[in-house]
Amino acid sequence: MTIPHEPVTSNQLAAIGHDPETNTLAIQFKSKKGPGSVYHYANFTAEQFAEFKAAESLGTYFGAKIKTATDAHPFVKVPVPENVGGES
Repeated sequence: MTIPHEPVTSNQLAAIGHDPETNTLAIQFKSKKGPGSVYHYANFTAEQFAEFKAAESLGTYFGAKIKTATDAHPFVKVPVPENVGGES
């Protein structure tokens, strides 16, 4: 599955994206050594994505509402795209 994502301003996250048809959130994390890891999180609605994008701190939102909610939003690691702001 490819999900377009866009670069974001965050200390932890490099880019985020969302597929409303499958309710899948895509997050690419920052890395000091090249492109960071990309994960897809299931059961993430368009409304939740809008709330996430509007958060004052994406990293804080991720830590509080996504990372800790593995039952609600199970995740899988996916291959890293060639460039940030591409697709995952």
